[in-house]
Amino acid sequence: VEFLFIAEGLKLTSAAHMSVFLYTAPVFTALGLHFRLASERLRLLQWLGILLAFGGIAMAFAGGTSFEDMDSRTLLGDAFGVIAGLAWGATTVVVRCSRLSEAPATLTLFYQLAVGFAGLLLIALVSGQIGAVSLTPLAMGSVLFQGIVVSFISYLTWFWLLRKYLASNLAVFSFITPLFGVTFGVLLLDEPLSANFVVGALMVLLGVILVSAEPWVKQQLRRLVG
Repeated sequence: VEFLFIAEGLKLTSAAHMSVFLYTAPVFTALGLHFRLASERLRLLQWLGILLAFGGIAMAFAGGTSFEDMDSRTLLGDAFGVIAGLAWGATTVVVRCSRLSEAPATLTLFYQLAVGFAGLLLIALVSGQIGAVSLTPLAMGSVLFQGIVVSFISYLTWFWLLRKYLASNLAVFSFITPLFGVTFGVLLLDEPLSANFVVGALMVLLGVILVSAEPWVKQQLRRLVG
């Protein structure tokens, strides 16, 4: 569902819009786990951290991109981005709250890729997209990169981390991912670096600290007050 709505949403809205709305996923993850697992309950500083980090993502992307006037197609694409983010967050919640949390990371990865392959292939067949594929070197290289690096290595690492650490803490680190995308855009594509991006990046890092190092933050605040 996540991959489907990302692909369809990108036909309607910009990549910057999709990046912002897709990375609502950690918010959905934290909220879902907060109500499902006592060990994942969020405290006040962590709530503030999530809000701050998400605000930083929005500022970094919205401030560094010139958005066109909103129309019905753009709004629909943005809605698809939110649905994709919801699906991504729901995946993390399901893994954490089911027997998959005890399964080997390789098995969890196999389930997701197998279902994704079958489902997306069926959708492509029904919608007539199979015949529209052009097997150019760039297309094949992109598929290999997505399959090996994105779908296999990164997902395998993610599911392994879910077995070792609190999912709500890990989810907030996902906020950093789109910032890397902008950074590579600056370094590789000579895209301008805006003040909004710098401020947004600092907000994200502060949010990550509030969520992941909440006991340490409290200790430092007590020292300042004392």
